[in-house]
Amino acid sequence: MNELAQYHLSLGARLAPDQIPLDYGDPTAEFAALEAGAILLDRSHEGRILLQGRDRFKLVNRMSTNDISQLGPNEVAPTVFVNANARILFRASCCNLSRGLLLISEAGQGAALADYLRRNIFFGDQVSLKDISAETVHFALRGGRADAAVAALAPAARQIPPMGAMEIESEAGNLILARRKSIGGGHWVLIADRGAGPALHRQLLQNGADLGLIPAGSLTYNSLRIRSGAPGRLELSPDYIPLEVGLWDEISFSKGCYTGQEIIARMESRGRLAKVLVKVKLTAMTAAPAPVYASGKPVGTLTSSAEAADGRLYALAVLKVDWAQPGAVLSVGASGVDAKALDFAGAPPPFILRPGVVAHDQ
Repeated sequence: MNELAQYHLSLGARLAPDQIPLDYGDPTAEFAALEAGAILLDRSHEGRILLQGRDRFKLVNRMSTNDISQLGPNEVAPTVFVNANARILFRASCCNLSRGLLLISEAGQGAALADYLRRNIFFGDQVSLKDISAETVHFALRGGRADAAVAALAPAARQIPPMGAMEIESEAGNLILARRKSIGGGHWVLIADRGAGPALHRQLLQNGADLGLIPAGSLTYNSLRIRSGAPGRLELSPDYIPLEVGLWDEISFSKGCYTGQEIIARMESRGRLAKVLVKVKLTAMTAAPAPVYASGKPVGTLTSSAEAADGRLYALAVLKVDWAQPGAVLSVGASGVDAKALDFAGAPPPFILRPGVVAHDQ
């Protein structure tokens, strides 16, 4: 067990097999702190890959959906790596830092993404790749007072705009700070050398104590993710195309060629989408994945579900467009749990919201 995991145990954490805290003994307090203060999460299982060299932007740009070539200094942009059939392989946040292009993967996918990138470096490309996950830690601050909690540690953070990043020297050592998409209040990333992990975590909690900052685990994170409609593990898979799971805003429709572009461009230009990610209200907890039915016919899949510490149920499902409209009556799983479609999740393509558009199966 590493030093950071031992430190989490000293705070009362219950650890997952990957040594990431599940909770710190009081999930109700963790969930409540999202509104009243902020939470500090260890997200070190999200991979960190550093690309350097002249062609670092070119490499990512030709392999993923967003236009990374237009990323300015200290800017952050999410992008999706898809296969030739436009099915999702990986998703990453790209941070354009002075030291290079830093890619932050989804949880547990750092090594696989690094290997995928290595295999696609062409002869003559001037780019080097280093997976720095093992030598760094990655913390996240989320919640209504997360901005103030970060500024208490590093006042320079006040200068960072949304989807911005900065490398700074703080009282806890060298840090990479970045602001990502919000999934409930502020959403900050802090990356530091692994040896500084326990001290940095401790310093953040001390500086943020008056702001209501407390440590929280991945169970709270998952409830927050689903409540906000952000896609996760089952949605970010080869079962789906980015447009189907609320990632419209992570796709460029004006840049040059990339793997899978033809299919995504055709879906956009024809205004046709077979299914879409939707927030769903469950009447009883049902584990994902599970089939979703309407009038006894299969219309989609429950892809995420969680019972939050406040007792509320949150769920996401990928449904045929005709059954994704708010208020659609559904049933889930073999036991037929009653459910209802609430609203589209993430950033859906605008054409599915236009009246008169007919959904077509692909």
